[in-house]
Amino acid sequence: MLAEISTTWKLLLKLLGPEILFSSLKSIHSFPRSPSHLGLMHRHEHLLRKTTKNFKTATTTLQSTLLLLLFVPLMKPAPPTQQDPRIIYDYGTDNFEESIFSQDYEDKYLDGKNIKEKETVIIPDEKSLQLQKDESITSLPPKKENDEMPTCLLCVCLSGSVYCEEVDIDTVPPLPKESAYLYARFNKIKKLTAKDFADIPNLRRLDFTGNLIEDIEDGTFSKLSLLEELSLAENQLLKLPVLPPKLTLFNAKYNKIKSRGIKANAFKKLNNLSFLYLDHNALESVPLNLPESLRVIHLQFNSITSITDDTFCKANDTSYIRDRIEEIRLEGNPIVLGKHPNSFICLKRLPIGSYF
Repeated sequence: MLAEISTTWKLLLKLLGPEILFSSLKSIHSFPRSPSHLGLMHRHEHLLRKTTKNFKTATTTLQSTLLLLLFVPLMKPAPPTQQDPRIIYDYGTDNFEESIFSQDYEDKYLDGKNIKEKETVIIPDEKSLQLQKDESITSLPPKKENDEMPTCLLCVCLSGSVYCEEVDIDTVPPLPKESAYLYARFNKIKKLTAKDFADIPNLRRLDFTGNLIEDIEDGTFSKLSLLEELSLAENQLLKLPVLPPKLTLFNAKYNKIKSRGIKANAFKKLNNLSFLYLDHNALESVPLNLPESLRVIHLQFNSITSITDDTFCKANDTSYIRDRIEEIRLEGNPIVLGKHPNSFICLKRLPIGSYF
């Protein structure tokens, strides 16, 4: 018997070559689930037809291969496993690696899921089916807790910040109630109303730079007691609204604001305001009652023609020093600062502008 097997091996090596023979044997051992011998025989016949010129010799070799197949199960039989009817092995193609990969993936990830589903399948009776039908009709869909989801799809919501930049919105979108920062720059918003922020009390920063805002209702920011930074730069404003009391930064540069569009006490009660940017507008004078907390004041490129001794200092108090102001910019205005020397006597630094 061993002599016959040895003779068969030599004949197979001679006819098929070592590469084809070992590939065939590898395919045999790669499928321990008793694959179809007929399909494997067809594959060997196909390979033998390629590598032999004599069909008679190929037939003899095919018989030897069949003999070898009879002895392979005797060497090391594979443990019996349940054959998955969903997996079909095609031994007549060259995609063995893809078939094995698909098999491994399904065994690891799909079989467990499918088995679990099969185990939990319960065949209901007619009464239970009727009960389920009634429940499906009478039950209402669950109410969404986050009604602001469309805004977070259009914009980006991240840790209390909402980014709605360059999305072509023309009104303030509904915001999540926990929003603290809104960046709505470079859109087409034309108006701000009190309803826009009525239910968002935790806002700390609003940035509407680069919109088309012409009008802001006076009560728009009245309920925003925590608002610290407000930017309305590069819009179409003609006047300023009532500002919230805790502002530290207010930016309204590049608008069309005139002096009559700013109320006399617009900044008086803003005791935390440090940065005021009103440059590139149409102001004819410096706003009145600027708070002591200011550090930076930008008024360049307006239409300011004159200032007084009370604009930045106190005319009746020569000992008064305004030590918090670090920068005042007045360049680009039709005013000669050198004609008003007493207007800066309380400042540590002279304003930037023309003195001649």
